[in-house]
Amino acid sequence: MRLTSQESGLFTYGDEIIHYQVIRKQTNIASDQSAIKKDNSVKARKVTIKVHPDQRVVATAPIDATSDAIQKAVLKRAKWIWKHLSDFNSQHDYVLPRKYISGETQFYLGRRYVLKVLCNHNEKSSVKLLRGQLTVNLHHSGASKSQKVKTLIDKWYLSKAKNIYNERLNIVAPKATWVKNIPSFRIMVMKKQWGSCSKKGTLILNAHLVKAPKECVDYVILHAGQDHYK
Repeated sequence: MRLTSQESGLFTYGDEIIHYQVIRKQTNIASDQSAIKKDNSVKARKVTIKVHPDQRVVATAPIDATSDAIQKAVLKRAKWIWKHLSDFNSQHDYVLPRKYISGETQFYLGRRYVLKVLCNHNEKSSVKLLRGQLTVNLHHSGASKSQKVKTLIDKWYLSKAKNIYNERLNIVAPKATWVKNIPSFRIMVMKKQWGSCSKKGTLILNAHLVKAPKECVDYVILHAGQDHYK
């Protein structure tokens, strides 16, 4: 299967205008025959619709599918598309600028936690999630207090991300028929992507993704490398 052309379209849902990209692909004869056998008609070949974490809506269709057929397929999934766009849009809250002071909201796996900053010279600096609060204990404070809190929280998130991503990868990767072996991954802070895949097949996952629900983590893991493995 190879890419042959691209185009775009749009539709309205409520008061919103939603744009989508169309990717047409040339299928080989064998896949055409398979489609005919399964659906009893070449016209019944499937239009696949995906909503990406960066809020791109992509409809993939056979090269000879009509624009009306593609638009009809997109409109049938309009509510589903809108819901996923809304879900990914809400995730922007997870990466808003912070002052790292008590009372702020921090996210972890889709849940909100109130940040509580304590200064205790008798304890080592630490971060703990306890009873609905993300508590940061500082051994020393000072003028750079907020930066110290940020550094501790970033390290805590990174540690959690490594464990969560590894756990979810081992759960969802076996469900992906296009993946032969569980891929390796690395974590980066990215502004425009939740996840991507290197040319060598290594998943690159956003450090902030651990703040989103596990369902979103699973979605990104499954789709970040899908185009690479196909």
